[in-house]
Amino acid sequence: MRKSQEEQVQNFLNGINLMDSEKAQPLIDIREIILETYPEAKEKIMYGGIVFSLNNELFSGIFLNKNHITIEFSNGYLMKDPNGHLEGKGKYRRHLKVMKREDVLSKEIAYFVKQAV
Repeated sequence: MRKSQEEQVQNFLNGINLMDSEKAQPLIDIREIILETYPEAKEKIMYGGIVFSLNNELFSGIFLNKNHITIEFSNGYLMKDPNGHLEGKGKYRRHLKVMKREDVLSKEIAYFVKQAV
């Protein structure tokens, strides 16, 4: 796991392993995809999860829920989604639900992250 420069983010990541080890690895995998795709992205704790921004503009967030992990995209309505993975009917935001580690690949998270900015 890549260590965060933000103390609150690192504490959140450390706490996930203790709270819900089953969801910890998929969340860490998603975070890694975002940071590999956008190495200059900033991360911080906001809205109860980790949000990512470039040039002070939020583009994505990862949130731990009781039964799943949600990865949200601020401008998800603009994304191509040929396999119908994105959920949400809001004006802009769309999200993906991840139940297990295999969903990181099967729901094509890297494909959507590349479209996030």
